Amino acid sequence: MAITKTDFINFTRCKRYVALEEIKKEKQEADIDYKDYKSKEKEEHLNEILGSIFECNEETGEEIDKTEKIDRQLEAMLDYYKIVELEAGKISERTFGGKSIYAEKTKEQECFDFSKHGIRYICYVDIYNENKENINIIEVKATTSKKYMELVGSHKKSPKFSIWERINNINYLKGELKDYNLESEMPIEEYEKKREKLLDRYHLGQYIYDLSVQRYFIEQEYKSTKTEKKLEKFHYYLAVLNGDYIFDGTYEDKKPIYNKDENGNELITYFDMTSITEEFQKLVEADCEKLERYLYDLDASPCPLTVSCGYKKRNECKYFSSVCGKMIPKKNSSLNYIHNGFGFINDEGIRIKGVDLINEGYMNMLDIPEKWITKNYHRIQRESLEFDKVYVDKEKIAIGLKQLEYPIYHLDFETMPCPVPRFKGEWPYIQSPFEFSLHIEHAPGVCDKEKDNIVFLAKTHEDERKEMIKTMLKHMDPNKGTLFAQNVAFEKSRIKELANIFPEYKKDLMQLYERGFDLLWLVNTNSKMYEELGFSEERAKTFNFYDKRLSGSFSIKKTLPVFSDLSYDNLIVKNGTEAIVEYANYEKMSKEEFALKYQALIIYCKQDTWAMVEILNALRMIVKDLSKNGESIVMFT
Repeated sequence: MAITKTDFINFTRCKRYVALEEIKKEKQEADIDYKDYKSKEKEEHLNEILGSIFECNEETGEEIDKTEKIDRQLEAMLDYYKIVELEAGKISERTFGGKSIYAEKTKEQECFDFSKHGIRYICYVDIYNENKENINIIEVKATTSKKYMELVGSHKKSPKFSIWERINNINYLKGELKDYNLESEMPIEEYEKKREKLLDRYHLGQYIYDLSVQRYFIEQEYKSTKTEKKLEKFHYYLAVLNGDYIFDGTYEDKKPIYNKDENGNELITYFDMTSITEEFQKLVEADCEKLERYLYDLDASPCPLTVSCGYKKRNECKYFSSVCGKMIPKKNSSLNYIHNGFGFINDEGIRIKGVDLINEGYMNMLDIPEKWITKNYHRIQRESLEFDKVYVDKEKIAIGLKQLEYPIYHLDFETMPCPVPRFKGEWPYIQSPFEFSLHIEHAPGVCDKEKDNIVFLAKTHEDERKEMIKTMLKHMDPNKGTLFAQNVAFEKSRIKELANIFPEYKKDLMQLYERGFDLLWLVNTNSKMYEELGFSEERAKTFNFYDKRLSGSFSIKKTLPVFSDLSYDNLIVKNGTEAIVEYANYEKMSKEEFALKYQALIIYCKQDTWAMVEILNALRMIVKDLSKNGESIVMFT
């Protein structure tokens, strides 16, 4: 049996993962008679598992594997991720010297393997660099340096300093640099506390654990061949996108050339993780032993949900939603209480949070004991669900509405979060706008869906940002009105970025920026604004509207059905992810497909801004309809 690095990382999530993989494999290969499921009780358990993994397509009769989900955005962006890997290889030779072995195809990369207890462990190295002094093992990750550089510390009332020092494009932990006066920047205790975060496998240390598994495989190979003396030359690095890099706009055959920027930054920067991966080795060794037990036992029985499940994260276990976490209600679960990352304190004074609530049997919102509910907004959520009532603070909404200046510019951007910058002035993962929709509301409720709408959508992958700015400023007066959006901070950030990249438009764009107002300030709240308007701190931080259908979320996809019959279901492009995919695939489309998808992108973005118009009108009507009631705050059926 062969175990790759990816297998190792997934198989050690929990005891159940390996068994589920085996069950699925046997089901796909033959009529299953799984060896550990002979009793009637176990057969029923097996059938339940299979029913969770596979479902029948009613139209075709084919079985669908629900655990193998296609990430269309990842597929659409694959060419850009390949650029990250290839650029990391090129830049490694400039940074480390010597010769680097790297390749687009995994099978052409340097490989290490060893065998233990009848299992072959194998890993491929993204970049194998060898110079006169060292052998450098480099793992490439399409993330940015920002998350690591933000590990900062300081003395009281002093500037903050990163725990890393960048020297010749390599980031070193300051505590490992000879003669570095670390204590002048922060207390040693604080440095160690920040450094400890790198050892958290399921959070900041996720990619470092990946590299540590690779190190374990490499060292085991050398030890098995009695050549471990060579390991003294090995050093281990993460290669990530440099968050400080700004693309200078150099192209060759219409493709970006990633030279050093004007500040000397490379597109890729490297983090020396040699000491951290060494500290991880005991954990990896223990995980290896655990993996072998899991392979031997093949125990598919349920186990507690933990951080290893990756609930609602990009690395969520593929079996979570269909098998292990399927008991979590889709709406109004105990995890849907707003602002509840800290969970609840039980009768024994113990805090229970996250999936531990599910482990303890608190599945639904109403399963949480009333005496645990201490926050006003949690009480409102509970009562809305329990008594099927809608909560409205009509006074806050009415006064919030009075803050709007007309015309209202309902604005929505669609953006491309490309790992590598495509246009001059951009940086890795900038949310580069390729489309906007604008609905102009001239007076309360005065906005025509067609006549008062402007959409700009890039027709190519060329840089059309300047034309986008001109179109915006043609229809938006920077000197009056309100820039209005749901989560307006996103739109404001895009406008500020464009202002800095195109200084000739900076004055007008920044005037628009200053006029931002968020739809969520009316539906949810803006505690600072409402306190300034004279409301108490408690009332200011409590949302203005709540309906059980929101299920703890104020996203536009949740709020829209509450206030309007407008639906995204019949659209070709239904959400922001699909918009990214269609734009990213422009060059792969036929002429006919491009025309269809181009129009679909326009319709989708237009719907986003019209949805805001409809919600705003609905809020006006709610306040008006409740005006006969003398109370400021109303719960109604």
